[in-house]
Amino acid sequence: MSPVQTVLTEHFFSELVTKEKKEEEVTMISTAVRWLFLVSFIILTIGGNVLVCLAVGLSRRLWRIANCFVVSLAVTDLLLGLLVLPLSATVEIRGKWPFGGTLCNIYISMDVLLCTASILTLLAISVDRYLAISAPLSYSRRITPLRVTLAIIAIWALSLAVSFVPIHLGWNTVDYRVQHLDWRMGDEDKEGRYCQFEWNNNYVLLYAFGSFYLPLLLMCGMYLCIFRVAREQVRRIRAAIPSFARTPSTAAIAREHKATVTLAAVLGAFVICWFPYFTFFICMGIKEKTNPPNTLHSVVLWLGYLNSALNPILYPAFNRDFRRAYAELLRCRGLSRRKLQLTRVFVHERLTFANGKRAPQHSEKHIDTVKKEPEGKSLTLQQRNGIPDEPT
Repeated sequence: MSPVQTVLTEHFFSELVTKEKKEEEVTMISTAVRWLFLVSFIILTIGGNVLVCLAVGLSRRLWRIANCFVVSLAVTDLLLGLLVLPLSATVEIRGKWPFGGTLCNIYISMDVLLCTASILTLLAISVDRYLAISAPLSYSRRITPLRVTLAIIAIWALSLAVSFVPIHLGWNTVDYRVQHLDWRMGDEDKEGRYCQFEWNNNYVLLYAFGSFYLPLLLMCGMYLCIFRVAREQVRRIRAAIPSFARTPSTAAIAREHKATVTLAAVLGAFVICWFPYFTFFICMGIKEKTNPPNTLHSVVLWLGYLNSALNPILYPAFNRDFRRAYAELLRCRGLSRRKLQLTRVFVHERLTFANGKRAPQHSEKHIDTVKKEPEGKSLTLQQRNGIPDEPT
């Protein structure tokens, strides 16, 4: 080999090694960025939904029967962030499922379970909003704690049946055999081993229309009726009562309208996030061959997961009570401030009673200001949901 050829060969191998190093660096940076994004996404989902549960549980303004469905939805999203998203992120980064076929089926069943529970919970929320807006006087008689509890139990029981039974009986495969039965630990390198829901027969149409499209149509129709009734009620209230003379009942109706707008925004986000997912898998389900996950699969899947992170953001964006509850939780001073106010009022009353003197006028105004807001809110909540007032 001539010197020129030797130099060219060395230069070629040098460029090849440099190119490989650059590709490795790009791959490492890309993997690190993806890990950072997915971990942040999971933390946001878990933290946001924990905040929703704490806000409803600790804020007296949110002690309403309707918010039981909101808590159920938040628990669904929280379980998704704890049980499903870490495994989905692992598959997204590694490109393979390393835990065998049995755990793959359980993971897929959990994913379907939580998605179905979210849809049915949103359907229950739309029914609750319709009853609250169309018949506010009979709402507390129709929507009782027992009925709400039974509805939530029915939602989770139906979701369990829809998610675990078909997969573990093989209803979703071409030959109606249970998927991934012959898949053991360490077999992920074999061709055709993809941990995904095999929608390869007519069951995909039955499942998609029964658990997504039909409830979606019912919810959209329900919200159209709600907005018509709400608009008519607002028009009548503005025509009949001046703004300075609103009664607690009109304030309660206004609060119901704000809650309806909030939950309609939640429904809109759900449609935007999950509609591409179901449409994509219906198109893929008509094929007889299991397709490997690709970029489009990842986009529509994580777009659906995005809904679980959006719900805790939508609540404070459209609902003042949630904003206040969030602020109290994040500042960690709402409860102590409320106790301090009540303590001041109690001490002032005792001193006034002990001295046998009338309190100064500015002190009486302070007491009335402190007492006025909780009593008015307690009365509104008691009239609507039957929650007793907090003892002083």
